[in-house]
Amino acid sequence: MIIELESIFNNDGSSYPFDYELSLAHIEVSGAQPIKTPVSVKGCVKNNTGIVTLDATVKLQYSAQCDRCAEETEKTYEYEFSHNLIASLSNEDNDDSLLVSDMRLDLDELIEEDVNLELPTKFLCSEECKGVCSMCGKNLNKDQCDCKKPIDPRLEGLLQFLE
Repeated sequence: MIIELESIFNNDGSSYPFDYELSLAHIEVSGAQPIKTPVSVKGCVKNNTGIVTLDATVKLQYSAQCDRCAEETEKTYEYEFSHNLIASLSNEDNDDSLLVSDMRLDLDELIEEDVNLELPTKFLCSEECKGVCSMCGKNLNKDQCDCKKPIDPRLEGLLQFLE
């Protein structure tokens, strides 16, 4: 979605609300494409006494394997983004604002970049996930395994002494 910003920059109090769906199915995380359904994007670009801001809320379904137990899991995430928009730079060191010198904003590209930065780097089915047994591979969330932990060879002599 391209938003023409000239009328917003030129008129104090003007705004442009938006509410649409965006496909981010092409985004790849750890070799998988976890965003299978279109994401909901809602927000507004507004000029408040000469300061143009973009506020957006993105809601998405994230479906991937848990990084501990490898079970397929789906979670809903909701992210809020806010950007100050400027038409020209007066200071080259300004990293707080988004430059839109041609008065056109590609909202899809901006939302995709913001979502990419917010996606989890470690995806868990739950914070209490126990993972899988390193010996037999059994999912410890479902069953306990009967594997005995290997004894550190440096302590084997001590174990024999105790027996």
